[in-house]
Amino acid sequence: MYKEEILDHYKRPRNTGKLETDMQAEGENASCGDTVHIYVQSEDGSIQEIKHQTEGCAISTAAASIASQTLQGMDTEEVEDLPGEWMVEKLGTEISPMRRKCAVLALKAVQQALENETEQ
Repeated sequence: MYKEEILDHYKRPRNTGKLETDMQAEGENASCGDTVHIYVQSEDGSIQEIKHQTEGCAISTAAASIASQTLQGMDTEEVEDLPGEWMVEKLGTEISPMRRKCAVLALKAVQQALENETEQ
């Protein structure tokens, strides 16, 4: 059974919606169909705001919600280097190997959005 915090973020995800920004990316877990669209605004090397549109299971939705809160204010270079295990730890519960892709989907999309901005 999932922790109460995961269920809360699943039922009432934080920071949902869109931002007018070039820093955005989509992620999909092809094995289960979960999708996330991430929008990031940064300034002076730190993340100012993150919004997301997520359709998926409790783990992927909660992870996107938690990431959108936790990553705000962080240095973009630090976020680019975060391992997937960081997100699993933020969820605070045992994540099965089958659910690991769900857990890291949003983090990978944030990192892709930051990478997309670097390339422009």
